[in-house]
Amino acid sequence: MIRIDKNESPYRALTEKEIAKIAIDTQFNQYAENEYQDLQESYAIFNQLDPTLVSFANGSDEWIQKSIIVLGNGPILTFDPDFVMYDVYAKQFGKDIIKLSSNEDFTFDYEEAYKQIKALRPSVFIFSQPNNPFGVLHPSEFIFKAAELMKEVNGYFILDEAYGEFVDELTDYPKGDHVIRLRTLSKVYGLAGLRIGVATSTRKTMDLLDSIAHPYPLNTFSLNVAVHLLNQPERLKKFIELNRSLSRQLHSIFKEEVGDIIPMLESHTNFLFTYGDDAMDLGNYIIENGFLPRMYPEEDSSALKKAVRYSIAKEDELEEIRKIIQRWRDEKWSSRKNV
Repeated sequence: MIRIDKNESPYRALTEKEIAKIAIDTQFNQYAENEYQDLQESYAIFNQLDPTLVSFANGSDEWIQKSIIVLGNGPILTFDPDFVMYDVYAKQFGKDIIKLSSNEDFTFDYEEAYKQIKALRPSVFIFSQPNNPFGVLHPSEFIFKAAELMKEVNGYFILDEAYGEFVDELTDYPKGDHVIRLRTLSKVYGLAGLRIGVATSTRKTMDLLDSIAHPYPLNTFSLNVAVHLLNQPERLKKFIELNRSLSRQLHSIFKEEVGDIIPMLESHTNFLFTYGDDAMDLGNYIIENGFLPRMYPEEDSSALKKAVRYSIAKEDELEEIRKIIQRWRDEKWSSRKNV
């Protein structure tokens, strides 16, 4: 079974020879010395950031958890559906979490979000940008207005940009002590298993988040692999573009083969969200033919009950999915349509 349910890169960014050399050269019998600072410098240069305002943890998940711990005692505000770990960590620490449900057309009511910020005065408003699992991009106007309102109620505004590198449009972001941006090396960098999450904000806020940091937040091997990759910017840019091209290929396949019969959302990520009875039937057919997309039988959200989400795969695997879709359309959809 080929898994296309976790939004990972299907390729490794480094060769086996490179990985073996990094492993041999990593002194994992000793504690890390300058490796963390090396990663700060390399990541900041590649992403044009201030290295002193970039910190790393065990995936974005740990940053979400830390934010809920240290950023006030008020409620957490988010969207529904969105990344499940917001809810998990809020409940771990006994925090109230309020979810702004999507509309029936998979859009979000931003006016309602403004009202809830004013009424609830949340300590944290956190959501994925682009949204996971829809893949849609929240508009810039909403981002700036919501950030300003969170400043007025003395709360923190957290943008979880796990899929930010897949967004084509250059986007400006609000700034200030109350704004935190999270990113990850798990998606477009192809390092999901190494668990490297990134947080950046102002000095004041990074000091607050880092106040509960571990003395060695990442293992030395993960640090060395990431630095090795980031220090080859032209090669890394090509790898990022490879992942982006796979995303375009995935979207094109579904639009070309079933875009007229299966509704899907315009995605700005490395996955595609489809929904409806035919989407479910196709999803089950694809599973029968060896690929495992993401379905949501356990979710309470009505938006997810009849949804199937597909992650990118290798080029040849995506073309195999195309053939499976074509067979489904010929064998199953046509006959059901006639009935």
